Amino acid sequence: MTGVPIEQALYLASALYVMGLLGLLLRRNLVFMLLSLEIMLNAAGLAFVAAGARWGQADGQIFYMLIITLTAAEVAIGLALILEIHHRFRTLDADVLSGMKG
Repeated sequence: MTGVPIEQALYLASALYVMGLLGLLLRRNLVFMLLSLEIMLNAAGLAFVAAGARWGQADGQIFYMLIITLTAAEVAIGLALILEIHHRFRTLDADVLSGMKG
């Protein structure tokens, strides 16, 4: 049984990362920006797992578990902030929120 070549896994990871980066830069809705950040983190995790599988080490999977933990914390905090922003300002548009005064 043969595995997926590392080049193809890294091409997929880079394509996912670029899609996430474009989504983060082009979308103004906070939920979509959070989703784009999740795609970028998953792309980094895929690159770690592919590299670990190439060298026959479990380090890539350990890093992926760290990324999953970081992602779960980021989602919890991000969604809480998004809910509070929507409660106060009745919008999720980042352009409207950029003019906040404290």
